[in-house]
Amino acid sequence: MFGSDLKLEFSESISTIPADEWNALMQGDVEESGKGVNPFTCHAYLLALEDSRCVCPKSGWTPMHLSVLSQGKRIAVMPLYSKSHSYGEYVFDWAWAEAYERNHIDYYPKLLSAVPFTPVTGNRLGIGKQLSEQESQSVVSLMIQALSHEMRRGSYSSWHCLFMPEAQHKLISLSQSQPMSQLEPELESGLSSPSASPLTPLKRRGTQFHWRNQGYRVFDDFLSAMSSRKRKNIIKERNKAQGQGYTFRFIPGIEVTEAQWQSFYYCYQITYAKRSGHYGYLNLDFFKLIGATMPEQVQLLVVEKPLPQFYGSDSSDTPEGLDEHIGSPEELGDACIVAAALYFTSDTHLYGRYWGCLEEADALHFEACYYQGIEYCIKHGLQALDAGAQGEHKISRGFEPMETYSNHEIAHPGFRDAIESFTLQEAEQNRRYMIEAAKSLPFKNKE
Repeated sequence: MFGSDLKLEFSESISTIPADEWNALMQGDVEESGKGVNPFTCHAYLLALEDSRCVCPKSGWTPMHLSVLSQGKRIAVMPLYSKSHSYGEYVFDWAWAEAYERNHIDYYPKLLSAVPFTPVTGNRLGIGKQLSEQESQSVVSLMIQALSHEMRRGSYSSWHCLFMPEAQHKLISLSQSQPMSQLEPELESGLSSPSASPLTPLKRRGTQFHWRNQGYRVFDDFLSAMSSRKRKNIIKERNKAQGQGYTFRFIPGIEVTEAQWQSFYYCYQITYAKRSGHYGYLNLDFFKLIGATMPEQVQLLVVEKPLPQFYGSDSSDTPEGLDEHIGSPEELGDACIVAAALYFTSDTHLYGRYWGCLEEADALHFEACYYQGIEYCIKHGLQALDAGAQGEHKISRGFEPMETYSNHEIAHPGFRDAIESFTLQEAEQNRRYMIEAAKSLPFKNKE
């Protein structure tokens, strides 16, 4: 039971919140994205983003994490940022921002509850296990009311909560629908009086594609569940990737060396630059920090090639400036890293996040980012592989459509009505899309 002295606290850095308190609250019950502290919402991950300055006011992500305290004890937390743009979010609202701009209304700054730079489902509300269901709903309502107050006081256009589990998605709506008179004691902490008939946050649905482990003992068990043609296509892809002289190996976070982090980061930068015209949101300091502070949840897949194949018979063929990133032939020994993929683990899930390569090769991306991950899940008994957002090409490779959830509150009444209409249409389109996507799965029995 909590007392009547609930207090709200905004933190400019997650470093001001004790790690054990944050992690205990964010762990909560077993969530859809994995049991225990999701690697992306754990204190060490979010702190690494701040300490590396990937997340800071200059990058457009100003931390203002929200806590609820009762009798001096923290009973709820929420990752929260003030945003000056919409980059690195993956639930797209650029059209909304453009509509505001056309009408000479500021869309930024806005408030965002999410994990910066990665579209991964996980708890966005950390609530003490000791609270009853009714108490949890009251606490969440208080937090939403605090965000509404910040929107009015700080001239924020909106609040967005992205990629939460379905249960938390529903909890936010249930909490908002309570009569606000029930929250009057909590408002003594300085919030302005609520308006009558509070609005329920708008709902958005999206689709990702995740691989599910159906009790497979080996990779061939997974292939055996597919139709003959799809099975042959995957075998062909794997043979292509593995027949080009590459070797693939996972390195536990605790064992990754400085040189290997450097090689991975160079691959990441080069690939990001080719696709997006910039070198990525994350810097080398961030990757080294997570390797040091949460190594048990990090796995680095390195793709190596024998030096003669990469450099040619004459080491003078080395591309200019490459040695300083991957090492000289004398330093590397027999092989060098030509591609790498960074994975994270929970008790139940493997998450494929960041990938890069120095040379393009047929089917190399599929092998490193999908098939190697699937084999890892089977070997270690993990339930699922989340390989990131989008990608209809994943369907034919056995990745199933999974619904994602987000909530949005819009301060401007006129725009709110228009955006609500859009989200309702979008939800129906997403429902139909998922049905059609499921029909394209490669398995013999799709029921």
